[in-house]
Amino acid sequence: MTLADRWLLPDGVDEALPKQAAKIEHLRRTLLNLHESWGYQLVIPPLIEYLDSLLIGAGSDLEIETFKVIDQLSGRLMGIRADFTSQVARIDAHCLKNDGVERLSYCGSVLRTTPAGLDGTRSPIQLGAELYGHSGIESDLEILSLMLDTLTQAGLTKLVLDVGHIDVVRGVMAASGLTKEQETKLAAFYKAKGLPELEAFLAVTDIDAKAKVWLAELPRLCGGVDALDRAEAVLSGVSDSVSNALAQIRAVANVVSARFGAVGLHFDLSDMESYSYHTGLVFAAYVPGHGNAVARGGRYNFIGEVFGRSRPATGFSTDVKTLVALAEVVVTERSSVLAPSEHNESLWQKIKTLRAEGYRVIQQLDQDSNTSDFDFQLVAQGDDWELVSVK
Repeated sequence: MTLADRWLLPDGVDEALPKQAAKIEHLRRTLLNLHESWGYQLVIPPLIEYLDSLLIGAGSDLEIETFKVIDQLSGRLMGIRADFTSQVARIDAHCLKNDGVERLSYCGSVLRTTPAGLDGTRSPIQLGAELYGHSGIESDLEILSLMLDTLTQAGLTKLVLDVGHIDVVRGVMAASGLTKEQETKLAAFYKAKGLPELEAFLAVTDIDAKAKVWLAELPRLCGGVDALDRAEAVLSGVSDSVSNALAQIRAVANVVSARFGAVGLHFDLSDMESYSYHTGLVFAAYVPGHGNAVARGGRYNFIGEVFGRSRPATGFSTDVKTLVALAEVVVTERSSVLAPSEHNESLWQKIKTLRAEGYRVIQQLDQDSNTSDFDFQLVAQGDDWELVSVK
């Protein structure tokens, strides 16, 4: 390794320098305070856990994304978290053990083996909220509203919310009488939006003609509210689960339109991307010019079952670093004070007082420091010290 190589970071791993770090930390505090105002309590899970606990119930995608190491103390396989959901589910099920509704929020670094989408980052600062113990649409609407409130508070505008429901695709497949192998192929077509491949597959598949229409139309049921109207017509009578799913999507559309009138609505009823462990409503938020979702969430009932307590759950997550990159985060800087570095008890007490009052006080170590870089300077006045403006 050359000297130049020692300065390089791995692909997809970045760092924040002072100005950027100040924005990230300011937004982190702002958003966690917002979550607290909604009644969500902060939890801080460990960065690393035994792999069988970290990945259990979280779907195969997360296993691929998780870095694995051997614990030198126990010899057991451990994982560096790539997502918080399993950890927070464990905390709810095993540590808190509350039979009622539990609202939890979190924020911290995660590490992934592969870049997340077009951004190419493998080290997001993930912030999110999760609600346990309620299975009704009211809790889905609460989480979804908190997600939109979070993005709005971060300064994002022109948001577009994409809404779907896992039971639409699953319900149509179940009603079509497909084999497991056929369902797997269809899921791959839907994820890739491969319409020619889908049509070719359906042409040679021995299923009911009405089912072929349902399956062929699913990836075309995307767009604005008109797509939801078409879905309700095309999929009418498929099954109760599909009808209930469409009714929930319609209810979400109505509430979002009333609460967040500036947020655009989009529906994609065959969307199966990144929802491997979800069980109901799913949603993602986008902004123009940015290919990846800026926040994503949905319902994932039963995730706590592997920890001994099956609880209904819904939640969302976002990346603070992405929010800072996309929004104009303004950090109000403290007034700066230049103070002598000499040891003087009255000077020391004055510095402590000013710092407690919110000033940023820097003691001068370099005699050539430019006082014009500061707002004030501490100047001796007899036995006291006076704050003098240098601007």
